[in-house]
Amino acid sequence: MKVAGQPVALTHTDFLILQLLAGEPGRVFTRRQIIDAAHNTDVAISERSVDVQIVGLRRKIGPAGRYIETVRGVGYRLKEI
Repeated sequence: MKVAGQPVALTHTDFLILQLLAGEPGRVFTRRQIIDAAHNTDVAISERSVDVQIVGLRRKIGPAGRYIETVRGVGYRLKEI
């Protein structure tokens, strides 16, 4: 993936989260929906781990990270441009 012409190394989970959010810009996804989309496993994963994953994803994509919005108490969405 490239951001502003620069290559960005994303983990598989980062990519799946970004793909989910970008697939429906403006739609708010709950933390549980993000976990279900990014982790095909029956292992219990804390909803707060999504917050950590989003922080890392925002950092990796630099200035473009501002388009990932936190919807307090619910989850995340990608801003419609």
